Amino acid sequence: MHKEELINLHQMLYDVKVYFEGLNPALKFSQYNALKITPSQQHKSKMEHKYAIFVLGTEIANAMKEVDYSSSSRISARMKELADKTLKEIENS
Repeated sequence: MHKEELINLHQMLYDVKVYFEGLNPALKFSQYNALKITPSQQHKSKMEHKYAIFVLGTEIANAMKEVDYSSSSRISARMKELADKTLKEIENS
């Protein structure tokens, strides 16, 4: 994926995060917020946005567990794997 496409995907997931926070203010998305990267920060690297997408995807899937536990837990686990892999790529570059 090109950087612009990753930023667009990051924005879509960010919008889902905002929606979930509106439904349940107790949701904190702490791992994502700790990254201090948002879709509007286009100066961040492609890999940073990719990592943020996977971390945010993991936390969104965790938030969805209340609705559909089996599917959400599989999605969450896979997103975490991808986030870990991406973090290793960032550290090695």
